[in-house]
Amino acid sequence: VQLQASGGGLVQPGGSLRLSCAASRFFLPDYAIGWFRQGPGKERGGVSWIASSSDGSTYYADSVKGRFTISRDNAKNTVYLQMNSLKPEDTAVYYCAADGSDDEMRSAIMNGAHLFNTLDVRGQGTLVTVSS
Repeated sequence: VQLQASGGGLVQPGGSLRLSCAASRFFLPDYAIGWFRQGPGKERGGVSWIASSSDGSTYYADSVKGRFTISRDNAKNTVYLQMNSLKPEDTAVYYCAADGSDDEMRSAIMNGAHLFNTLDVRGQGTLVTVSS
């Protein structure tokens, strides 16, 4: 089983990017999906998560609320993170992860990004750089 994060790049402040998290060999709708990020000199932190498709609820960290949107495309077995109005402080490596438990993902995102390594499936990161 594998998760592949992609879509990162260099963007000017105020610009937009869409990150993708594509799953291989497992059915993503059955899983909660979370996005985490680690900026230069910072610890990894939770950004957003979406519950398994039976629930579908979403959560955003205060720092990205109103600017980022998480969504699913079940037909493509992919989760997206649309990032608008990007700021230099959004510069980070972004990681996606999947877990069969909505509660486990909620805990990792909201209370302890150090729990990232306990999640069922973890993708490699994609670098987002926001700079003029």
